[in-house]
Amino acid sequence: MVLPDLGLSFGWLLIVAGALILLVEVYSPGFFATVPATVLIILGILQLMGVDISNPWAGGVIGIVTALCAAGFTVWMYGRITPDKSPTTISRDSLIGMEGQVQKSIDATTISGKVVIGSTEWSARSTGATIPAGKRVKVVSSQGVHIVVEEVV
Repeated sequence: MVLPDLGLSFGWLLIVAGALILLVEVYSPGFFATVPATVLIILGILQLMGVDISNPWAGGVIGIVTALCAAGFTVWMYGRITPDKSPTTISRDSLIGMEGQVQKSIDATTISGKVVIGSTEWSARSTGATIPAGKRVKVVSSQGVHIVVEEVV
């Protein structure tokens, strides 16, 4: 099928539409746009090869088979590229005894101070004195949404 007004083949339009949807998936992962994009690209290639996908019966069967194959392949591929282990989770209570570095001055009265432990930044307050940025601290407890630290001497 050729679109006379544009001088373009319908197959090329399907391929371009599929490629654009794949770009959306690249910039917004998890949208699961890979399956429809793959189906559009495959149907576009079939159209360019001369398969009449506009026929209601043949086109419907070809479209459904293509969609099922693309969905199965995409789910299989996602399964292969995702990590086997679940992500590491950290709770404030598991930080007790760990050491970190003060990023923003900490005092005993507010939780505006910041401490980096590993690669994670935590809101913190001190057990007493003000602790300036750059000092090493040790977590002694957790309270609510913050940790309580003391300077490592």
